[in-house]
Amino acid sequence: MTIIFRYVFRQTATALLLILASLGGIVWIALALKQLNVVTSQGQDAWMLIKMTTLALPNLLAIIAPFALLISALHILNRLNGDSELIVMTAAGGTVWNVARPLIALALLVTLAVGFVNHVGMPWSLRLLREYIVQMRTDLLTQVMQPGRFSTPEKGLTFHIRERSFNGDLLGLVVNDNRKRQDKQTYLAEHGKILKQAPTAYLVMTNGHILRHSKKDEPSQIIAFDKYIIDLDRLDRSDGRSFDLKPRERYFSELINPAPNDRLYKHKPGMFRAELHERFSNPLYPITFILIALAAAGQAQSTRQARTERMVIGFIVAVGCRMTGLAANNLVVMNPVFIPLLYAIPAVASAAAMLQIVINAKPRRTRLLSDRLSDTFSPIIDKLKRAFGKTPPKSGKGMPAPNLSGAERL
Repeated sequence: MTIIFRYVFRQTATALLLILASLGGIVWIALALKQLNVVTSQGQDAWMLIKMTTLALPNLLAIIAPFALLISALHILNRLNGDSELIVMTAAGGTVWNVARPLIALALLVTLAVGFVNHVGMPWSLRLLREYIVQMRTDLLTQVMQPGRFSTPEKGLTFHIRERSFNGDLLGLVVNDNRKRQDKQTYLAEHGKILKQAPTAYLVMTNGHILRHSKKDEPSQIIAFDKYIIDLDRLDRSDGRSFDLKPRERYFSELINPAPNDRLYKHKPGMFRAELHERFSNPLYPITFILIALAAAGQAQSTRQARTERMVIGFIVAVGCRMTGLAANNLVVMNPVFIPLLYAIPAVASAAAMLQIVINAKPRRTRLLSDRLSDTFSPIIDKLKRAFGKTPPKSGKGMPAPNLSGAERL
């Protein structure tokens, strides 16, 4: 390991950690503001808010990390150019690969980290987040609801209890669900009890009735029951399949071989397919971004060679490449024929960046974009000026003679 390798690796890794911490902090604050109602309206403490927002971070860090690596690589390459370190290294016989090796090594570490988050960290955190949501929902029913008051955890859903016993059971329970206008239901029960069972919780009602009204022209239906059980996760959302684990909450074995009776897989198999291939294609982008950064700013350049322009173009190309990959992931949900596109996008971008690196290694004259545009449009501008008489003729005909004294004429 050479001095250049250690120097570039240390500088880039430090910048990567700082940028990743900054971006992660911004995302965390955005998530915290989004979930602020957990504290303000659902009776939870600030510690629950911190846990929920932190568990949601790994899902986003897998996308943020490659961009943090791209920004740090462009920053370090620009600084090496600005301090003339790349120029000195090139004059001493070094090539772009002397700088590329530590950057690629760091990209491999980021690739391993992103792969670990995709296959282990993200499913674990999202499952634990689901458990906290169930706990929060259960606490809402058992603690926040006050006897004799109507509680509305969400629009169209209302709870009321006459009193609560010493063991936490609910007496005189009324649940009114008007979220679906075409299917309104009201549950009346003398006794209710909440049972927690992973990954959700259940409301067990005894000795009650269900008033169901489906159509305007038909009378309401009254159903008497001795015991009736409601899944609180299903009660909390209008989608009856919402309690099923989402593809991002599943491990690799559950994506590649889902249960035969899995209802979500039967309805949306494309989501499982897209999530599986996204987990394998996403780790390819750190290496792709490093190659794009080297193609844009990896050569020794002076201040007259449009360094900033090349960096901006490289960043835009990298962002466009990743956005195209996300769009391709949506196509995979609809049709499996687009699966190779997920891997082809980073592969083609890497190959194009490698070709550009080889081309940049050859000495050539570089001109600013503004100079090239000026050379292209200046003949047209000159013709327009001459056409409107704003440019004096180039020859000496018709030009007034200068007023010179006798000594000057001699």
